[in-house]
Amino acid sequence: MPKDPVCKMEISKENAAAESQYKGSTYYFCSAECKESFDKQPDRYAERAKKAAGMK
Repeated sequence: MPKDPVCKMEISKENAAAESQYKGSTYYFCSAECKESFDKQPDRYAERAKKAAGMK
């Protein structure tokens, strides 16, 4: 199950409040506010999400 890269809440793709595409990946969000935060600083949150998933 994916995690919201901003608040780290687990959220199913089907129940996500919003999603963003960034550098070929899709990110899912629990709220419009988390999506807005991500969209303002996508590099920061995408990097954090990759580290949490054990990716380089």
